[in-house]
This record gives sequence, C-alpha cells and structure tokens, in this order.
Amino acid sequence: MKAAVVTPEHSVEIQDKELRELEHGEALLSMEFCGVCHTDLHVKNGDFGEVPGITLGHEGIGIVKKIGPGVTSLKPGDRASVAWFFKGCGHCEYCNSGNETLCREVKNAGYSVDGGMAEECIVVADYAVKVPDNLEPAAASSITCAGVTTYKAVKVSQIKPGQWIAIYGLGGLGNLALQYAKNVFNAKVIAIDVNDAQLEFAKSMGADLVINPAKDDAAKIMQEKVGGAHAAVVTAVARSAFNSAVDCVRAGGRIVAVGLPPESMDLNIPRLVLDGIQVLGSLVGTREDLKEAFQFAAEGKVVPKVTKRPLKDINAIFEEMKNGKITGRMVIDLKL
Repeated sequence: MKAAVVTPEHSVEIQDKELRELEHGEALLSMEFCGVCHTDLHVKNGDFGEVPGITLGHEGIGIVKKIGPGVTSLKPGDRASVAWFFKGCGHCEYCNSGNETLCREVKNAGYSVDGGMAEECIVVADYAVKVPDNLEPAAASSITCAGVTTYKAVKVSQIKPGQWIAIYGLGGLGNLALQYAKNVFNAKVIAIDVNDAQLEFAKSMGADLVINPAKDDAAKIMQEKVGGAHAAVVTAVARSAFNSAVDCVRAGGRIVAVGLPPESMDLNIPRLVLDGIQVLGSLVGTREDLKEAFQFAAEGKVVPKVTKRPLKDINAIFEEMKNGKITGRMVIDLKL
C-alpha cells in the first residue's frame, strides 16, 4: 500500500509499505481521507523527536475492512477514526478519571505509531470512534483532530451563553473553534488574525467582532468595546498571540493554550494573582469528546471547510502551510 512516510532528512516520501497481521483488539481500516495538521509538520521536522519511517496522519477516516480477534466495538463496513489520541494504557489515574489524553503511556497516530495518511491503517478498535452515518467523511476528518481539539478547548474555557470569547488564529483550528463557540456554546466570538482573508472568512462564519493585531491593538479594543473577553482560546502559533490573550481577558478570565509556538509566553504575575486570571493547556480530546464533536458536526452546527488533495501533494501542502497560504483544512483523498 502507498503511505506518506517521514524520512531522516525531514521530508516525506510516498512509499510502498506492508502491514503486519492484526493482533487482538485491532481493526484494519481502508482509508478514505486524512486531514493535514500543523502537528504533522512538527513531526516531519523532528520537533517532538526524530521518527524516521513513521507514517504520518492523525485526522483519518476509513471503512473497517477486517477485524482482529476479540473486537466487539467495530464491525466490517463501519466508518471510524484515526485520531492523535491513538491509545492509552487504560488503567492509570488519567485513563480512569476522564483525562485519558494525559496518559503517560499514550500512543499517538502519525508519531509514535503509524497513522492514517496511507491507503490502509491498523487501529485499536476500542479507541477508534465511529463516525455518524450523516456526517460526510472528508468533513469528519477535520473533526477528528482540529474539531475535537477546539471543541475540547472551548469546553475547558467554561464559556457561558452570551459571554465573549476571543479566538486567536482563524486557520484550520480557529475557524472550527469559532463555530463550536458560536453554534454549540452560544457565545459571542471575537476573531483575531493577522491575515485579512482569514478574518473575512471568520465574518462569514458568524464572528461578532474581527481584529487584525498587525494593524490594531487587539487587547485594547476588546477591553474598550466589551470590557475584556471572558475567555480566550489561542490556536495561533505565535508568542505574541499568547501575550495578547493575557491582556485581552477581563478579571476572572481563562486563557486556553492550544497552539504550540517554541517560545515562552510572558505572564504578568501580579495581574494573574490580583485579577484571578487562569492559563490552561488543552490537549486534543478524549473519545467521548470526539463522539460529541462528531455529533454536532452531523447536526450541521459545525461545517469544516475542506479542500481535497491527492497524497502526492503532501510536501506542497506543507510548504503552503509554512507560508500561511491555507484557508480551512487540506484533506488528503486516499482514492485520488
């Protein structure tokens, strides 16, 4: 089968790979689609550690082709996910308390195990979440990572209906964060991005206020117009966005970190203490989060903007990603 494989030179090659036999509890998916995430770029570049030979992809959707011994949660013909949270140990304090993505023995698709950017993929059946029948599979691929990550982040922000939430970065994650915040949590949304095209897209998706921080002081505008945001979700991969988020929230506000810039953010400790500001990290979502995120998309509350591309375009997509030329989500169509 063809697969997008990381090379020692930090590139990606389309290689022919042989899959091993299924083990207990596993299923084989015939892959339909796999979204391309900024995390894939980090993996390719070795930013989280060198993984030459790994098959990329953690926004995968496929049809169950075969099940191994002991599998009861999936059957041939089911449509299921290949997500970043590929498998936990199942018995630690995190796995047993609803925080399974923090498992210290976690396996991640497309990083520590082969992922879904291939014609076929082996998954652990109990960790592969079924896709609702009325959710289009290319759209579902974006929910598998970008969608569930931002849905979880908005949940972590504890935003209430009618409150103001600032979304920093309106790319593949941010536009879905906007939709979940607006259409599921009934919040007022402020979209912040240095790309005017992304802001126009945000307006079309229902943003109540848009700000380009390259032209205006985003924090100052939010404090003056709405008294400061009740919460901020930062999907942008820029230190400046995190620093602005600290300044944009009102007393008692929550900042949820999602993007992964390499630098440290600045924290005004007296303000954090005196105004009760909270800064939290949010790492993807659990299987239950993904089920919920899929369902809201199936109901039409969230509509991912996807562009289908062939597997051979993967390196070109990474170049477009680095140059900020992508609107919505690039999705590999494994049938092209």
